Amino acid sequence: MNYRHITFASAIICTSLTAPVLAGEPRAVIELFTSQGCSSCPPADKLAGELAQDPSLLIMSLPVDYWDYLGWKDTLALRGHTERERAYANARGDREIYTPQVVVNGLVHVLGSDRAGIEKAIAQTRGSAAPLTLPVKITVADGKVTVNVPATAGDHQKGEVWLCPITSKAPVAIGRGENNGRTLTYTNVVRRWVKLGDWSGKAATFSVPVADLPAAEYSLSDVDQLAVIVQDGDAAKPGLMLGAATASLR
Repeated sequence: MNYRHITFASAIICTSLTAPVLAGEPRAVIELFTSQGCSSCPPADKLAGELAQDPSLLIMSLPVDYWDYLGWKDTLALRGHTERERAYANARGDREIYTPQVVVNGLVHVLGSDRAGIEKAIAQTRGSAAPLTLPVKITVADGKVTVNVPATAGDHQKGEVWLCPITSKAPVAIGRGENNGRTLTYTNVVRRWVKLGDWSGKAATFSVPVADLPAAEYSLSDVDQLAVIVQDGDAAKPGLMLGAATASLR
């Protein structure tokens, strides 16, 4: 099967050049829209696991639900992931929705199994849009998660702050559909999106009890990482990744 593709709608695209990376500086947030029901996705899922070994990259697997009708209901999918992929397509204006799709730094999409294309997209966004320049910090202590977002005098002085509980490795035995009989491992699966608040360019602190992180689909024992992102735009029209950080729950 060729990679899966659907269409939708509205505007944002980037161009080339590269920017140096300082030690410890994140290069990219890479969101992989994937599905257990898509036979083209396993190579992208495998690549996500490999890319996750690079500490300068934040890999986030976002299983979607729009291929469930093919005969297998994705056990990790969230409707919100499907909506997020549509929102990106609307923001870019290119009507491109497919699996496996990677969105790099909130701006550029590329086939999720294309390692060279992903690296090119990272360079493209870093050369044209200066992503991830906001030094966000996340800590877990005394039963709560605390996120600190500093003030900035840069071009981008507002954004949404999102906290994502993550399962770092999720093996799934697939019983029907295009991947029937395979056991596939998904890397850094986002289990929920918790909006901590809006950032307005001034220093801000957000916190949430660890006990509030579980949802109906998973327990706290299923989650071993947390990721926080600060992103330009809003949920309906997400844009440039301004800052990101991770923390362990183990």
